[in-house]
Amino acid sequence: MTIKPNHPPEVFDTGPPLIVFDGVCVLCSGFVRMVVRLDRKSRFRFATAQSPFGEALFRKHGLRTDSYETNLVIIDGAAFTRLDSFIAVMAELGWPWRAAKFLLLLPRPVRGWLYDRVAKNRYALFGRKDHCEIPSAEMKGRMID
Repeated sequence: MTIKPNHPPEVFDTGPPLIVFDGVCVLCSGFVRMVVRLDRKSRFRFATAQSPFGEALFRKHGLRTDSYETNLVIIDGAAFTRLDSFIAVMAELGWPWRAAKFLLLLPRPVRGWLYDRVAKNRYALFGRKDHCEIPSAEMKGRMID
């Protein structure tokens, strides 16, 4: 069963943690599958950036909707992008994943530069699918269209 939002995206910002990701990116989809495995409390919900809901959230947070070069993570109403989104997710998963917060010691310009190198080359490095993959049964119940 796929979660259908009954409210516009701005209302969802205060709900459970949400990851909006590029559904055709192999790296991004792999990150989401990893989160599903590690999220023992099944708190995180997911949406592809290509879905109407994901696209609306990207627009709301001032992100491009023609090129998805970042994940958008919303936790307790706070939006995170780029490397900060990865750090926020890892911190929510608890120990030992919380140790990723050490990346915050890097100055923001360095974090941005590192993130940009991977984001701009992710399709070449990791691949791209022709369309968003069909979610597993476990993940299907946590997806928002």
